[in-house]
Amino acid sequence: MYKVLITDPLSDQGIEKLLQAEDVEVVRKTGLTPDELLLEIESADALMVRSQTQVTSEVIEKAHRLKVIARAGVGVDNIDIAAATNKGIIVVNAPDGNTISTAEHTFAMLISLSRNIPQAYCSVIAGKWRRKDFVGVELNKKTLSIIGLGRIGAELAKRAKAFRMQVVAYDPYLSDERAEKLGVRKASLEEAIAAGDYISVHTPLTKETRHLIHRETFSLMKDGVRILNCARGGIIDEEALYEAIQSGKVAGAALDVFETEPPGNHPLFSLPQVIATPHLGASTIEAQENVAIDVSEEVLHILRGEPFKNAVNLPSIPAELQQKLQPYQVLAEKLGQFVAQAGKGAPQQITVTYAGEIAELDVAPLTRTILKGTLSHHLADVNDVNAPHLAKQRGVRVVEQKTSSSHGFTQLVKVEVQTSRETRSATGTLLNGFGPRITKIDDYPVDVTPEGHLLFIQHRDQPGAIGRVGTVLGNRGVNIATMQVGRQTIGGQAIMILRIDKSVDPDVIETLKQMDEIQSVIEIDL
Repeated sequence: MYKVLITDPLSDQGIEKLLQAEDVEVVRKTGLTPDELLLEIESADALMVRSQTQVTSEVIEKAHRLKVIARAGVGVDNIDIAAATNKGIIVVNAPDGNTISTAEHTFAMLISLSRNIPQAYCSVIAGKWRRKDFVGVELNKKTLSIIGLGRIGAELAKRAKAFRMQVVAYDPYLSDERAEKLGVRKASLEEAIAAGDYISVHTPLTKETRHLIHRETFSLMKDGVRILNCARGGIIDEEALYEAIQSGKVAGAALDVFETEPPGNHPLFSLPQVIATPHLGASTIEAQENVAIDVSEEVLHILRGEPFKNAVNLPSIPAELQQKLQPYQVLAEKLGQFVAQAGKGAPQQITVTYAGEIAELDVAPLTRTILKGTLSHHLADVNDVNAPHLAKQRGVRVVEQKTSSSHGFTQLVKVEVQTSRETRSATGTLLNGFGPRITKIDDYPVDVTPEGHLLFIQHRDQPGAIGRVGTVLGNRGVNIATMQVGRQTIGGQAIMILRIDKSVDPDVIETLKQMDEIQSVIEIDL
């Protein structure tokens, strides 16, 4: 009999499967003091919480039987993930339970923005009746551009089409087949930005998507465009949005999230064209029940030794295998990160080849780490456990190969990423006393330490090319720590990898690209 301890309020409907399970004893004790929680956790096999219970390292240390901690929601800030991982306890959350709720809230904001409903309401209750002040616009035949067509973006598209809107979508993982199935027009980011009468963002917040909508982006938009953000604060540059509304470029904005929450006395609130809500995307009765249902199912799967998908930390693996694989973990993740950043487009197939001694081990944990490194360039919240699920969900084919031939090294790991535009690869090994090394990029032999800020430059092998690159960087105060050059033939195609002390400004990249012998310049952050 498994004991499931629930320490925060969850509805009976949300935990119905647990209550009906014959092999589970559900113990509900909310409002526990920290000392009371320490006593209760000792005999628990699973712990289910929301945001109130603080699952500290002390609590985890007292958990002698605990196999899983389940958060009925998305955020896990109240759980010490590192302590749980160190003790082999799986932490799961519910990233899908608020999909419908958030999509509906976004559409409610879209309609409210179009018809000035919040502004009109405030006017009426103030005793005014000024119909001419609140003339709106119809959604019929307007174009909605959705930036990020994941679960929530796809649900928003369905609702927009029901209102006879034209939907244009950008997502690096959007295939032609899925776009056709959803009835949306697939577009590049720039095309989607330019096409929309309405633009709604639904991407995760990553390094690449922070301020995805910025001053230059606003200049590409239609005059009178309307902007929505019910995803993550920071995707839109709020200062640039303020300026775009003041100039008349943007007719209005609907915001449920902000870069800083609560936003306080935000300048945007001084503009009558802006409507806002306090991060209500997931705030429905149904969403709260759905997240409880999702984590209840995950808890049952884990307790019964069945497959699960929404873990946010590493699963426990045998200590002996972990010891053998641990030295390769950094190399695996860095190879994935390098190839993803060096390539163009989202992955369609990821092929991992293990050669030499490492091929004799169970390398599944390393493959998950490689997937995490590769997918994290486009997706947020990717970890070793959910990376295979996310790859499958987005139609990315994963191929794992083993060979005894390691070309003079005792072991090699090769990561090859195929996109709709090109195929790129990076091969690496471990050097005794020196750690991870990238030994080959595509077909070019190199010796690169995969860390820090790198410039990956493709060029023609011509006299003076390297010197001119160094001069440009030196003139801009960029120090080169190391440089590696790879070529196959004299005067042919070549690459150079420069490890630099800090990131470079975009105009430095553009200056390098203008050189005759330079074909591409990519900044890679490892």
